[in-house]
Amino acid sequence: MSQEKLFALIPYAGALGVSLGLIFYVWTWRRAQGALAFFWYLFGQTLYISGNILEMISVELDQKLLWESFQWIIASIPVITFPVFVVIYTEYRLKNKKRLFALSLIFPIVFSLLVATETWNGLVYLNPQIIERGIFSTLIYDFSPVVVTYSVYTYFVGLTSCGVLMYHMLKPHNLYRQQTAFILAGVSLPILGSALALAGVYITSQRDASPFTATIGNLLFAWGLFKFRIFEVTPVARENVFEALVDPVVILNKRGNIIDINSAMLALLDKTANDVIGESAKKIFDNFPIPIKMYTDVSYARAETMFEINHKQIHYELTIWPLYNSNREMTGRIYISHDITALKELEGELRNLNTKLEDRVQERTRELAEAYESMLEGLARALELRDKETEGHSRRVTENALKIAQKMGIDNKAIEDIRSGAILHDIGKISIPDEILHKPGKLTPEERLIVEQHPETAFKLLSRIPFLSKAIEIPYSHHEKWDGTGYPLGLKGEEIPLSARIFAVADVWDALSNDRPYNKAWSREKIIQYFKEETGKHFDPMIAKLFLSMVEKGEI
Repeated sequence: MSQEKLFALIPYAGALGVSLGLIFYVWTWRRAQGALAFFWYLFGQTLYISGNILEMISVELDQKLLWESFQWIIASIPVITFPVFVVIYTEYRLKNKKRLFALSLIFPIVFSLLVATETWNGLVYLNPQIIERGIFSTLIYDFSPVVVTYSVYTYFVGLTSCGVLMYHMLKPHNLYRQQTAFILAGVSLPILGSALALAGVYITSQRDASPFTATIGNLLFAWGLFKFRIFEVTPVARENVFEALVDPVVILNKRGNIIDINSAMLALLDKTANDVIGESAKKIFDNFPIPIKMYTDVSYARAETMFEINHKQIHYELTIWPLYNSNREMTGRIYISHDITALKELEGELRNLNTKLEDRVQERTRELAEAYESMLEGLARALELRDKETEGHSRRVTENALKIAQKMGIDNKAIEDIRSGAILHDIGKISIPDEILHKPGKLTPEERLIVEQHPETAFKLLSRIPFLSKAIEIPYSHHEKWDGTGYPLGLKGEEIPLSARIFAVADVWDALSNDRPYNKAWSREKIIQYFKEETGKHFDPMIAKLFLSMVEKGEI
């Protein structure tokens, strides 16, 4: 072969290389939607280009006819696989797909048999001959009725498939339109090339320009693969999604007539699409348990309904949304019915569980409260048994402290803390020796110092108990004085916790109102006078004034 011919084959070799590269790439995406069918389309196209090259370099007539026959037979592969790819890729709703595919094989198989046996039947190539055109010789022949018929069939299949792709370009998302446009361009160019050859129009030195048009088409398709991720991001037909919905769905036009309905809704109605399409929704859903007929004139709505099937309660939620066209004009409404039976059953179970938990919590809280009360009363009783001279003191002073707190409008939680602190106010005396605690006379300064340590002891005993964190204020601070002369910290004014200021008033009142080993009870008038004198010194003025008013009214 001359050097000139070798150079002339370079574009054809490039076309073959592009097709092979594309085949291998598409194979890597063979599991994607339509990719395997497109692989076989490209495979047939690549073999066709190979046959074209072999025919071009052949010299003898019988050799050229052999490779021409090879091209005709191999061209059947794209004719068969391209429609399959289009249907799969676009998810085109086609009835009897298997039967149509079987019928589509008849023409290619019959034609391939006629081509293979052309030597005996003479129905394909009429007046074949070789002419010298350019660098390579060219095979020409008259197109027989068989060739023309098959060509018309292939163009019908190809153009119909392209029409489906063009319809698919109506997808609302631009990415899918761009994908389809590149696929359409890639498959249309080879069809155009072969059409020109059949029409006797030569755009290259050879009769058949298909290798070059196929190469340009494949380059476009390759760009689409990389740029717009064909096979990586594939669209799903909306009508398939509509049919696949488990929720019953029906679409009405503005007049309230049914224009679409999915299988789930038809199953509930126990009807076929032909029974309901075009009919009035009020008629079709007249006795339907989901109240669609009540909402045929609203734009938005959400409603729940319940009915029984086989003694079981079924719950549905109906949602209505309007549908608009591109001009934002309402064209109809979509009704989506969602089965919420499981959700309602779960809600019922949760309510029952919450009720049981609340009962258990209340019971446990009551048990804890009783245990807490028993503990506090036990501690108070233990102190009174040790110091019989103050028996009943904790109960009386607690009652008065609570009366003051309630009069001041203190909330229930704080009152409970005051109650606990009041009961435990002298818990620190557990560390005072009996000889000091039970001494009938006045205490020495040393003994007084020991007694004044009992708030610190109370703090050490109670500070590690979390639920007494607020109640501890009274045992620790009830001997503090408003003017700062108290103990153990010498707090002044509002530095003293409010609960301790309240308790101090009730504590002193009870101490002066009852006999003690070192002091006899005072008269009521003397105690009131003492309180007036100590207001602003020992006692919080506001609390002392409130307390004395309660004494005057007989509330204490």
